[in-house]
Amino acid sequence: MSVGALVPLLDYASVLVFALTGALVASRAQLDLVGFIFFATLTGIGGGTVRDLVLGRDPVFWVQRPELILLTAGAAVVVFFTAHLFESRYNLIVWLDAFALAVAVPAGVGLALETGAHPVVAVAMGVVTGTFGGLIRDVVGNELPMVLKQKELYVTATFGGALVGVALIGVGMPRPMALILCGLVVIALRAGSLLLGWSLPTYKARPPRR
Repeated sequence: MSVGALVPLLDYASVLVFALTGALVASRAQLDLVGFIFFATLTGIGGGTVRDLVLGRDPVFWVQRPELILLTAGAAVVVFFTAHLFESRYNLIVWLDAFALAVAVPAGVGLALETGAHPVVAVAMGVVTGTFGGLIRDVVGNELPMVLKQKELYVTATFGGALVGVALIGVGMPRPMALILCGLVVIALRAGSLLLGWSLPTYKARPPRR
């Protein structure tokens, strides 16, 4: 499968899974069905929209493929009628978000490289595509953004996966395989953080030197 065929599939997958997380946040806020659709759509297309605007793509991906809006709306309707079945919706949001990262980051990397972007830009677009939808979801939903959670790998997981994907492509690995490995690195780092407590050292304030 070529990158040109793989990236749209990754976009569809990331939009769907992020939309589910957005609808679950709406359920925690006890919104009506329109609120569910709003949150699902905002979360599903948020990261990809920022990516396309930064890369100067016109029109952005969901304008070219309006069925993606129907996909987010459908995800919202499903969650509206099934969210009550889950005992811990927050845990479900966290894990769905982790899987969404694993498909959104390689989508951002692959699309950036397809447009001829510099490898540094491709890494940045992987991070942006993976994180901005969830960031918008959490800010609008008045939740503590996952990107700001201490003692967790979140942005680090997206950066690590994007960096591995771009590096592998740089040494000659076929792009589809490199993008798959990119996603696997993202989910491995995020899952390791959630299950095993993996984290990076955090800044600790010290008295100023005189």
